[in-house]
Amino acid sequence: MKTVVVTDVARAAAADIERLAAHGVATVHEAMGRTGLVGVSLRPIQEGVRIAGSAVTVLCWPGDNLMIHAAVEQCRAGDVLVVTTASPSLDGSFGELFATALKHRGVRGLVTTGGVRDVADLRAMGFPVWSAAVNAQGTVKATAGAVNVPIPVGGTLVRAGDVIVADDDGVLCVPRPDVQEVLGAAGARAAKEAESRAAYRRGELSLDRNNLRGALENLGVRYVSAAEYGSGSGSAGGVEAGHGHG
Repeated sequence: MKTVVVTDVARAAAADIERLAAHGVATVHEAMGRTGLVGVSLRPIQEGVRIAGSAVTVLCWPGDNLMIHAAVEQCRAGDVLVVTTASPSLDGSFGELFATALKHRGVRGLVTTGGVRDVADLRAMGFPVWSAAVNAQGTVKATAGAVNVPIPVGGTLVRAGDVIVADDDGVLCVPRPDVQEVLGAAGARAAKEAESRAAYRRGELSLDRNNLRGALENLGVRYVSAAEYGSGSGSAGGVEAGHGHG
């Protein structure tokens, strides 16, 4: 592991980051071909918050938060701090004091594969966090790591300057070189969803709108009356779950 702090990270345009935030995790994930999610283990400590920002990445030693201290200096307004450890650790390496310093610098939130503490204070001050655990266990400051190097987060490689989108549905990483392409795809998907939403409000069925009746037929799904089903012609042996028929 290289023990470095990379200082000159390129970032996506602020307007593009805001547009990704407006779409949200689920829409952008679908627009990316259902890729980019960091997994289900990172959950928000708050509800109803959606952010997006440029990743400042941190690689720490387990039980050690020294490199988070080093990373604060590299953060700019609009960034999201993304922290992981060289091997799994759920120690509470982040709390209210870090959040105070980051909020002053305009950082939008934290994503960490480790633990956080002072969660009541973090909620009260409006500093969003997505973490793998809430854990009061403290850490030391004794081992070198790295800042702004590529780090694995839940099976997704996050590079400094990539765009992080996070909300109640989870956390997503958009590679910085792909931002424009993803924005186009997300916009198209949002427009399609708006059309479907309007159609459903008119009473249209998703089966028809998405041409799924043929798929059901090809899979052998048949429509039968309740009487046919009860007589056994529409089911295996005419037995429904929990009900026997003589």
